[in-house]
Amino acid sequence: MYHVFYNPLSGNGSGAACVEKLKEIITEEIKFTDVREVKDYASYFAALTEADSVVVAGGDGTLNHFVNDIDGVEIRNDVYLFTMGTGNDFKNDVAPNEEGLIKINDYIKDLPIVEVNGMTRRFINGIGYGIDGYCCEVGDELAKKSDKPVNYAGIAIKGLLFHYKPTHATVTVDGTTEEYNRVWLAPSMNGRFYGGGMNIAPAQDRLATPKTLSVVVLHGSGKLKTLMLFPSIFKGEHIKHEKQVSIRTGKDITVKFDRPVALQIDGETVLGVTEYTVHATAAQANEAV
Repeated sequence: MYHVFYNPLSGNGSGAACVEKLKEIITEEIKFTDVREVKDYASYFAALTEADSVVVAGGDGTLNHFVNDIDGVEIRNDVYLFTMGTGNDFKNDVAPNEEGLIKINDYIKDLPIVEVNGMTRRFINGIGYGIDGYCCEVGDELAKKSDKPVNYAGIAIKGLLFHYKPTHATVTVDGTTEEYNRVWLAPSMNGRFYGGGMNIAPAQDRLATPKTLSVVVLHGSGKLKTLMLFPSIFKGEHIKHEKQVSIRTGKDITVKFDRPVALQIDGETVLGVTEYTVHATAAQANEAV
């Protein structure tokens, strides 16, 4: 049997309709469960047989909630992703040309940890901090007022030109600290993509051994120069601008801003953040305590 956990809110509310497509792909018996109704994943997985498979149907946000909900749960079954979101940065990173079910067992174990505002969470793609967090903050407000799809590119452009002010940042990677002025972005990445297709960390490998993360700092430039550089992020060509883009890799990364701004974890907004710390694995997080 295939046990499908789906989010009816994925894909701007089209999740319930999209999940019907799975009936065309899976020929075996299917049990559909709304992820919002699952209270105890440990008991759910313990009751599965070895022949059962699990499908997570949704976007990056649904996948993020799933990996946090199964933290500490022994996974013995094959787990697949069926994408139904709008950005789908995870799929774009690991299986851009595949359709249907994507096996994700290797990608949902030993995930990195973020500590922010007293909260600890696992993450799939990355932590956005700076104007990317600002875009999520504004996007959330717009989504409350309208059912229309949020234009994040438009928010970013207006933010760069008028609303968002760059910060001073202190970035510490494995004990080595650097300071940066006029910082627009300072994400830490487990994968290459975030923000609906932005190839922010082109060299990042989420399955690398040993496990490391990439922190990307876009800094030192004014509004217009930053605006001109911004589109190159979608193709990963921003890394050519070495004076404005700094990329560092490591196991433990802390980023501090000189004023509170919004942050996003796989698209989920956290407000009023002055610093965050990420660890490449939970084991490293425990060692840092």
